[in-house]
Amino acid sequence: MLHTPLFELCREAGGRMVPFAGWEMAVQFEGLMAEHRAVRQRCGVFDISHMGVLTLTGSGVKDKLQGLVPSDLQRIGPGEAQYTVLLNEAGGIRDDLIVYDRSDTEVVVVINAACAGSDTAWIKQQLEPQGVSVSDRKAGGVLLALQGPEAVGRLEQLCGESLAGVPRFGHRDLTINGETVFAARTGYTGEDGFELLLTASAGQALWRQLLDGGVAPCGLGARDSLRLEAAMHLYGNDMDANTSPLECGLGWLVHLEMPIEFVGREALERQTAEGVSRKLVGLQLQGRAIARHDYPVLHNGEPVGVVTSGTFSPTLEHPVALASVRADLAKLGNELMVEIRGRQEPAMVVRRPFYRRQG
Repeated sequence: MLHTPLFELCREAGGRMVPFAGWEMAVQFEGLMAEHRAVRQRCGVFDISHMGVLTLTGSGVKDKLQGLVPSDLQRIGPGEAQYTVLLNEAGGIRDDLIVYDRSDTEVVVVINAACAGSDTAWIKQQLEPQGVSVSDRKAGGVLLALQGPEAVGRLEQLCGESLAGVPRFGHRDLTINGETVFAARTGYTGEDGFELLLTASAGQALWRQLLDGGVAPCGLGARDSLRLEAAMHLYGNDMDANTSPLECGLGWLVHLEMPIEFVGREALERQTAEGVSRKLVGLQLQGRAIARHDYPVLHNGEPVGVVTSGTFSPTLEHPVALASVRADLAKLGNELMVEIRGRQEPAMVVRRPFYRRQG
């Protein structure tokens, strides 16, 4: 197991450590429900240093990266970011990522921990022959996610400047405790907040400072329940190499109006013309039973799909799930059944996200 620079500090804070994507990470501290509510109501901090962070540099780097993603990167400029996906030739999703435009010659991308090695190798294979240098921006450093209604105020106190001018998916360099911090107004919880990249020593100091100031340390359990309430996709569950963006509710990332070739374009054009056979939907379970990954979804007693993610929503106080189902059954209000431990439990197709923060 790999360990982040915050491993010992997480254990000191009471973190229960579990294996995750080759890393030993905290699944919870005080408890999933308490951590979930801390982020929804106040502020929590996550150690996400297992994520991959790459810097791509070179002349026209964004134009060259454009050939690997279906989203129009010309829609963003320096200080802005784009959520998108890496595709294979069949239109399947290799990984999801965030692209940060730093300048005409520099782009930063954040990739999933489980895919970091394969993503890095593939990006290098595709872009280095075009004169793009690919390096590990994190390089043993710390990546924190400070999330919740109080997160921005906490960060403003730490850096001594207003962050009101940083838009959602905007980013800038801040100075905290004399150290330069790459700060992006992004996250995986459905709340406002920032993700912060800094050196190992500065990250350890900031973690201690945040916890001493009353910010709740949060683990992978709360991160999953928070992202699912916000209907944010988890790679390997809600999408994978055999799932296209059009099949998993990410069609808004596909900009076929671009007169540019990108990996997987032909497959997506074909799906757009012919339609897809399955779609990702939100389900609200009518009882208290929780639908889990890979549970069968039924209609009139026949299998019509599978649950991709499911949990009990601490905010809404009922079970919710994402499921990949037959396209003709994906309409809002349709009632389906989920097989849970041998019983068929009713579930209704509802609008996503399940939770949306005010403002």
